[in-house]
Formats: sequence, structure tokens, C-alpha cells
Amino acid sequence: MYLRLRTPPTRRLSDSHRMQKYLRLLRPHHYAKNLAVFMPLFFAVRITELDLVLRNLVAFVLFSVLASAVYIFNDIRDLGEDREHPLKRHRPLAAGEIDLKSAVTVHIVLVVVSLLCAFLFQQHLFFILLSYFFLNVAYSLLLKHVPLIDICVISITFVLRIGAGAVVSGVELRMWMILITFLLAMFLGMAKRREDVVLAAGGGTVRKAVDGYNVEFVNAAMVLMASVIIVSYISYTISPEVMSRFKSEHLYVSVVFVILGILRFLQLTFVGNERSDPTYILLTDRFLQLIIAAWLATFLVLIY
Repeated sequence: MYLRLRTPPTRRLSDSHRMQKYLRLLRPHHYAKNLAVFMPLFFAVRITELDLVLRNLVAFVLFSVLASAVYIFNDIRDLGEDREHPLKRHRPLAAGEIDLKSAVTVHIVLVVVSLLCAFLFQQHLFFILLSYFFLNVAYSLLLKHVPLIDICVISITFVLRIGAGAVVSGVELRMWMILITFLLAMFLGMAKRREDVVLAAGGGTVRKAVDGYNVEFVNAAMVLMASVIIVSYISYTISPEVMSRFKSEHLYVSVVFVILGILRFLQLTFVGNERSDPTYILLTDRFLQLIIAAWLATFLVLIY
């Protein structure tokens, strides 16, 4: 009788462990990237309109579901390489915690659900998600092995995110937003590639595109991109058209936090020898989080 009573909790623990493995397969911590869909609404000074926020929330969820499908496809495609990678070998599929058939099934379900829901919700969003999916498939199969092109593709996917936010809310996607988003994504993409270069230098197994990079080149590229981003953002804040639209001549104040944020990221990467994965840094570094919060608060005060 006692053993019978103790069995259900054991089963629940087993089910919970299984769910955790599938959750890790989906990589929900990367959903932070999809917050870019709210950028057009924020910079259009319409983030307080609940109906538009809800529409962008739908785009965020569908982008996140499809992104998980893309991550699974990439894990399936790179299964052999990931098993030799010092960090990626701990992923559920590479570690053998989830079998290949189950991963393929989850991938297909996520693709169908996200694209079908997007088609029913708004066709423009459907075509953006479809472009995002096929671009990532091409990236996984070929483009991620081509130096520089691999980072450009990653940057384009961020532009697609803000494009999705613009079409579902009916907000105009302005030139400055596209440019700065692309540049920032290039900067972060270089940082991620730097991590691969460092691992390769230490004897780790990484993708072939790393052959087109070395630490000196990536460091110089990151500094170059950081400089271009800062200059572009300064030009944005002092643009007469932008000041007129936001009815504020003090947007330049927020430049301080943009410079601090980029310098903090470079400090962690170059001085602290931290992991260069942007998502990891964003989720773990409290100082950088405070800088971003300060920039957001300053911008909100100035334009709202």
C-alpha cells in the first residue's frame, strides 16, 4: 500500500524531467531576440495602444514558435558537429536526451502551427515568417559556412523581426530603424563568431566558417561596427525629422547609455574573457541590464 502511494510522485518527477528536456530543445531564452517586433510600435510612440500591443504580442509568439523550430532544424542538421563541440554537446539532441524522431516531429509541428496561425492572422506576417524560415534553412544548410555572409544573414533575420512588428501594427518601418537594427545585429553576430574562433583556437570543433575569421579580425570588426552604430545613433537623435516627430530636442541624452552599453559589451568580451554569446551576456550581466533599463527609461521620458 505504501509503495502504491509513492508511485505517482515518482511518475510526476519523471514527466517533469522530460518536459525540461523538451523545453531546453526549444531554447526559450533566445526568445528575447523576438522582442524586436515591438520596436516599431515603441518608436512610433504607440506602445500604449493596447490593441496594437496585442497584435504585436501575437507576432512575438508566432516568431518564437517558428524560431524554436529553426533551432531544432539546426540541431538536427549539425548533430554530428554538436557532439564534438565543447558547449553544444550538452544540448538535449546532441547529448542523446531526446531521440532524432521526436525532434523531427516537434520541428514539423512547430513549423505548421506557426505558419498556419500566421496565415490566418495576417498574410503579410505569414510571408515574413515564411521568408524567415527559408532563410534560416538556407543558413543551416549552406550560408553559415560562408564567412561574412553568415553574419549578414543573421542580421537580415533581425530586420525581418522588426518588419513583422511593423506590418501587424500598421506602423511605418523607417529607414533609421532598419539601418541601426542591421548594424547592431552585425555587431552581435561578430561577437558570437568570436566565441567560435576562441573555441577553435583552444582545440574545439566548430563550423567551417571560422576558417575565414581570426581573433584579430573579429576584434577589429567589432570595434568598427561599434563605432558605426554609435555615429548612426547620434545622427538619428539629432535628425531634424526625428526631433520633430518626437517633439523633443533632447533625444541626444540617450546616447550616453548606448555608448555605455556597447563599451560594457566590449569590456566583457575583450577584458573579462567572458563568453561572447550576446544572449548569454544579456541574460547574465546585471550591469548591462541596468544600462539598457536606463536607456529605455530615458527614451520613454523624452518621447512620452
